[in-house]
Amino acid sequence: MNQISDLPTTMRAVLLTGFGGIDKLEYREDVPVPTPRDGEVLIKVGACGMNNTDINTRTRWYGRDVNTSLSEDFGLTGAENVTGADTKQQKAWKDDSVDFPRIQGAAIAGTIVAIGPSVSDRQVGNRVLVDPCIRDLSLPRRAQLSQYIGKDVNGGFAEYAVVPAINAHVLETSLSDAELATFPTSYDTAEEMLVRARLSEGETVVITGAAGGVGSALIQLSLIRGARVIAIAGESKGERLLALGAHHFVARESADVRGQIEALVGERAVHVVADVVGGEFFPDALKLLGRGGRFTTGGAIGGPIQPFDLRDLIYKDLEMYGITNPLPETFKSVVDYIASGQLKPILEKAYPLKELPTAQSDMVKRSHLGKLVIIP
Repeated sequence: MNQISDLPTTMRAVLLTGFGGIDKLEYREDVPVPTPRDGEVLIKVGACGMNNTDINTRTRWYGRDVNTSLSEDFGLTGAENVTGADTKQQKAWKDDSVDFPRIQGAAIAGTIVAIGPSVSDRQVGNRVLVDPCIRDLSLPRRAQLSQYIGKDVNGGFAEYAVVPAINAHVLETSLSDAELATFPTSYDTAEEMLVRARLSEGETVVITGAAGGVGSALIQLSLIRGARVIAIAGESKGERLLALGAHHFVARESADVRGQIEALVGERAVHVVADVVGGEFFPDALKLLGRGGRFTTGGAIGGPIQPFDLRDLIYKDLEMYGITNPLPETFKSVVDYIASGQLKPILEKAYPLKELPTAQSDMVKRSHLGKLVIIP
């Protein structure tokens, strides 16, 4: 195995010890440094971005029996304190039979410090950004996600992490590791949403949850495509989202969000709704779309169970896309956008590893814009 000469045998890490609240996150300083196996590399983690999937996994929000929104209270306490939630039931839309303890953290930026056998296209010292989706390429194109870093295998809330070499994208950039860690999971999800919806120049896109990691990514990626952007988020975020490039802003607290958007577009149709919230706006999103419109979604933290009128889908010939498995070329596109300077990292705050519970508590308050990251 090729590696730097002074690797430690133990490291600092935060372990998720079970489903539940913030108290399930345990800071340790005696966790063994992993060894890369065949086809893998060991990364010294420079930074690891936080994402909803970290909260969703810890709280067991993915459980089929959990129908609540990802509120601040839920994010702090988890499904065990939700009336009607079966804490022993493991069947979920995303299998939540996680092996504990687990090191979470999917959005890893850092430097390769060791290389496992048969790895020839990565070198010790390479600076990398990690694609969190581990795929089985023998499966159908939209069903290749076999493991997710930070959920099914250990991730980046630690000083070191092992990942498949194919997932470690070598990148030359002046951005810091903290800035780079704002991109994975959010920007590849957003890019896949827009690729599937075929958003193109001159079209109008409505983006919900526009102040979050995926939402702010959707704004930038829509602008790269030359689309007209209408952003929906909390009222306090409007000025910053307009500065980011959104053409119009509608506060989610407004009494008539749909009516405000209809007034903005007039006779022109909304071509795409890119939704990462779900919740009560979902039926209105379909009504806003013109004939042949496309609805694309990558999240439902505002409430996963919502009614809608099937006639909107049928008689307007709408298309609907659910996104959870960005393709390898999608992540590569994001890396290329970063390298060319077309994407701007939106780093709200960085926390030391020991403060991960505080960082997750801050995240579920939804008062930030962009991303929060952990610095091991």
